[in-house]
Amino acid sequence: MKILAIESSCDETAAAVVEDGRKILSSVVATQIESHKVFGGVVPEIASRMHIEAISGVVDEAMKKAGLDYTDLDAIGVTYAPGLIGALLVGVNFAKGLSLATGLPLIPVHHLRGHIASNYLTFPELEPPFMCLVVSGGHSHIVTVDDYTSFKIIGKTRDDAAGECLDKVARAMGIPYPGGVNLDKIAVNGNEKAYSLPHPRVEGSEFDFSFSGLKTAAINIIHNAEQKGEKVNREDLCASYLNAVTDCLCNNTVKAMKDYGFKKLALAGGVSANSVLRRKMTEFADENGWQLFLPELSLCGDNAAMIGSQAYYEYLKGNIASTHLNAYATMPIDNPVF
Repeated sequence: MKILAIESSCDETAAAVVEDGRKILSSVVATQIESHKVFGGVVPEIASRMHIEAISGVVDEAMKKAGLDYTDLDAIGVTYAPGLIGALLVGVNFAKGLSLATGLPLIPVHHLRGHIASNYLTFPELEPPFMCLVVSGGHSHIVTVDDYTSFKIIGKTRDDAAGECLDKVARAMGIPYPGGVNLDKIAVNGNEKAYSLPHPRVEGSEFDFSFSGLKTAAINIIHNAEQKGEKVNREDLCASYLNAVTDCLCNNTVKAMKDYGFKKLALAGGVSANSVLRRKMTEFADENGWQLFLPELSLCGDNAAMIGSQAYYEYLKGNIASTHLNAYATMPIDNPVF
């Protein structure tokens, strides 16, 4: 089964053709990083306009690279939630138009479900059940993947997402956008013990995260140094901050793995590309005899191939949308509507 997938939830306009949920026939991503860099982060209105400009060409290129005509396709998948509402609407409406024009069924895909499915493309042998830590700029979730379309949230952030906190502290240090990626590179040369930072926990919810206080602590270090005319060792602060954030992610996930008795652990989302997080999770997996699944770096960020993979399983489940499909800025992974 060949599915054309479209992704436009944030600042990447992407299209891909995926076969049977496991094989990438083509994958095209048009990034907006350079356009947003001057603002230090994504500007929603600019993102929406750039999606409009790029989407037709990106879809055409994905089809050409796959060597297919629309008559060779079996369905169209699209990200419809969660994300920037204006950006999502561009992809959803384009997909609806294609569905009407071709008569192909339209498959709505939850963005986080797509991130989890990136592991199916990297590891064709991976099958549920397993536990997954989904970490990105907007989300931090510990999820049990009981089946391809059955998910349960075990823990999630109570405030800021891990990726958002990495980006904001990076910006406070003058590190250019995308902050989290560049912070990771700088941290390689730093001492992770140089600065003492809190490791917040949520009382009464042992698997939930809270990152806002940790973010504030790091920003206070920067501001206090500026007020005193002192310089912060950027490499050391990056390493110390990244160590604290990844400790929080790892500690809760490891406890959840042990308490729920899972032996397979996957990572997903943009922050799953972080070198420190990947290293620590590999060490924990080795210590506990778990199978660890880390998506290819090219599949960690937003892309349409992961949407095409999950669309296959949504289709098998019968999750087909009508042309009344709408986009949603927020939507739970475990109980979506469309």
